[in-house]
Amino acid sequence: MEVTIAKNAGFCPGVRNATEQLHRRMAHAACGERIVTLGHLIHNEEYNEGLAKRGVRAIKADELASLAATASPETPITVFVRAHGISREVRAHLEALAAAHEGFSFVDCTCPFVTKIHRIAGELSQNGGQDTHIFICIGNATHPEVEGFMSCFDGEKYVFADFSAFEAALNSALGEKILSKVPVMVAQTTQKLTEWKKCQKLLKKVCTNALIFDTICNVTDSRQTEAAALAAISDGMIVIGGKESSNTAKLFDICQAHCPETLRVTDTAQMPLVKTFSLTHRKVGIVAGASTPQEIIEEVYKTMTEAENFAKLLEETEVKNLHTGAIVTGTVSHVSDTELQLDLGAGVTGYIKADRVSDDPSVKLTEQFKVGDTVEAKVIRVSDIEGVAELDKRRVDSGKNWEKIVAAKEANEVLEATVADVVKGGVIVFVYGNRVFIPASQTGVPKDGDLAPLKGTSIKFKVIEVKEQGHKAIGSIRVVLREECRAQEEEFWASIEEGKTYTGVVKSMTSYGAFVDLGGVDGMVHTSELSWKHIKNPAEVLSIGETVTVFVKSFDREKKRISLGYKTEDTNPWFIFTNKCQVGDVVPVKIVSMMPFGAFAEIIDGVDGLIHISQIAMTRIGKPADVLEIGQSVDAKIIEIDSEKQKVSLSIRALLEEVAAAEAAMPEEAVEEAPVEE
Repeated sequence: MEVTIAKNAGFCPGVRNATEQLHRRMAHAACGERIVTLGHLIHNEEYNEGLAKRGVRAIKADELASLAATASPETPITVFVRAHGISREVRAHLEALAAAHEGFSFVDCTCPFVTKIHRIAGELSQNGGQDTHIFICIGNATHPEVEGFMSCFDGEKYVFADFSAFEAALNSALGEKILSKVPVMVAQTTQKLTEWKKCQKLLKKVCTNALIFDTICNVTDSRQTEAAALAAISDGMIVIGGKESSNTAKLFDICQAHCPETLRVTDTAQMPLVKTFSLTHRKVGIVAGASTPQEIIEEVYKTMTEAENFAKLLEETEVKNLHTGAIVTGTVSHVSDTELQLDLGAGVTGYIKADRVSDDPSVKLTEQFKVGDTVEAKVIRVSDIEGVAELDKRRVDSGKNWEKIVAAKEANEVLEATVADVVKGGVIVFVYGNRVFIPASQTGVPKDGDLAPLKGTSIKFKVIEVKEQGHKAIGSIRVVLREECRAQEEEFWASIEEGKTYTGVVKSMTSYGAFVDLGGVDGMVHTSELSWKHIKNPAEVLSIGETVTVFVKSFDREKKRISLGYKTEDTNPWFIFTNKCQVGDVVPVKIVSMMPFGAFAEIIDGVDGLIHISQIAMTRIGKPADVLEIGQSVDAKIIEIDSEKQKVSLSIRALLEEVAAAEAAMPEEAVEEAPVEE
C-alpha cells in the first residue's frame, strides 16, 4: 500500500497562530489567572476536549458580563477570541468590559484573512456605502466566521450557500433588488474555490459595476487543489477534521467527487475504521482540515502503516483473500463481446461485464482487448464458494479519465469523438471513457433542426462545463465551428487583394445586388456589375445556390466589406464586337427600335448600331417605319465605328447602291436576260 499525506494537511497559519498564542499564555499564566475561549478556539472536538481537561473553558458571549465582574488584579481573566472572529457587537462588548473591569482582558486570535473581510465591510459602512451598496457573501450563513463579518455592514446584506442559491436569487425578484444597487461580493475564507469562481463569473455577466473581493484563504485554495489532485490518483482517500469544520466538509466533497472511496475521520476513536479501510485499498491519500492537530494526522498514518504490514502478511499466505472494494490486477484469459475474464491468481477468476468495462456502448471488447493483457479493476462482489469475483474497471478508470476531461476544459482543447446517441435536448459522445452531453443549442444544427443525422458521425467539440458532483461534462460543437470560421475569416482577410479571383456560392439577393459566400466571408456584387446590359434584378443573371467566379474590386478590412465584380472584359459585348467586326463588313442585324431620325438595330447581343434615316433607302423617306418594321432582320453595312463613344453607324442604302451600281455596269443584253421577279 502507498500512503501519501498532503503537504497542506493540518493547521492553517490562522489556526496555528491562535493555538500557539493560547499555549504560550497557558505556559506563562500568572498565579490565579483564569483563561477561557470565546466559543471553541478551533473546530476540532478532540483538541477542545483536551483544553477543557487542562482548565481552559469555552464560554458563550452572554457569559462575558458575569465573568468580567469576577475579575481582579489578583485573579485576572483572559479571554481568547477564536480564529473565526466575532461580531462587531460582541467585540464592542468585550472592549467595554475590559475598560470597566481591572484584571479583565482579551486576546484577539482572529485569522488575518477573516479580519480583512471585517475591514472591507466596516469601511464600506463608514463611507456611506450602506445606502448605495448591497453586501453579498457566498458561504454558510450560520457559521461563526460569516456571522462575524456580516455584522460589520449596516446596509442590506445577503448570504448564499453556493452557486445554485446565488443563481436562483438573481433569477428571482430579489435579483432586481440586488442589481438596483452596487453589489459587493466576498466569500467565506474556506469556501469551495470552484463554487466561488462560478459565482464571480455570473455576477460579472449580469452586473458591470460589481465590487468583488477574493477573500478565500490562499492556504484553503492550495489545500483544495492539492486534495483534488491527490484524490484523482488514489483509490482511497481519508479526510481528517472536526464535525463542525466547514473547510473539512468541503475537502470531503472534493475528494469524494474524484475518488468515491473517501472516508471522513473526526478523531482517534475512529482508528479501527482506518485500519479496515487500509486493508481494501492500495493507494491512499490523506488530507486534513485547517483545524486538525498534527498528532491526529500522525495517528492515522501510524494506524495505516500497521494495517499495511498486516496486509503484507496476508499476501504472503498461500490463499489470496479478496475483499469488496479492493483494487486488483489480473491477466485476461478470455474475451467476448459481453465480458472479460481475468486470472487473478490463487485459482480465482474475475469477470467484468461489458457495461462495467466502459461507459461507451460502442466499445467492442474483442477489438480493445486480447488474451494476455493486464487489466486493473475494483472488486464489487466476491463468491468464495464459486471462486469468482465480479469486477468493475470503470471505477478505476473514472478518476484518471475524469482528470483528462477537466484538463481538456482548462486547456481549451479540441476533442474528437463519434456521436453515440441522440437524446432529448441534445446528443451524447464518449471521450476518455466519460459521457459528455452536447445540448442541441451547441450542436451547430439550426433551432428545432433534426439531430438524427449526427448519430454515428465524427465531430470535433470542446468541453465547456464540468460538474465534479457525478462527473458530468457538457460539450459544444458550435464553439469549435465558430473558432474554425474565425480562423478561416482571419486567413481570408490576411490574403485578400484587389483583382483576386474567388469561387463562391450565391447566398442571397436584393434589388441592388447579390451576396456571395466566399468561404465564411460574404462579398456583394452590385447589379451594375452583373451584366453589361441594363438589368432590373440580379435574378435575371444569377440564382441562389449557384456557384460563380467573382473577383475583388475593392474591400474595407475594418468594416468587413467586400465589393465584387462578376462581368469581365472577355464577356464585354463591345470587346466581342470589335474583335469580330470592322468598318466595311456586312452583318445581319435585327431592328429593335425606331426614332424619327433613324432605326436602331442589334448587331450582337449587347451592341446596337444606328441606321440613320438617310441610310435606310436610296430615296428620301418620311420616317423609318415607312420601310422597316421592329423585329425585322436585314443586312447592313458597317460604315463607322466610334470606339471612344462605343457607337456604330450602319447603312442599308450602301448595299442598295452597290447592287444598283453593279446592275448599271452590266451589259444591256445581260440586264434584259435577267429574270424578272414576279
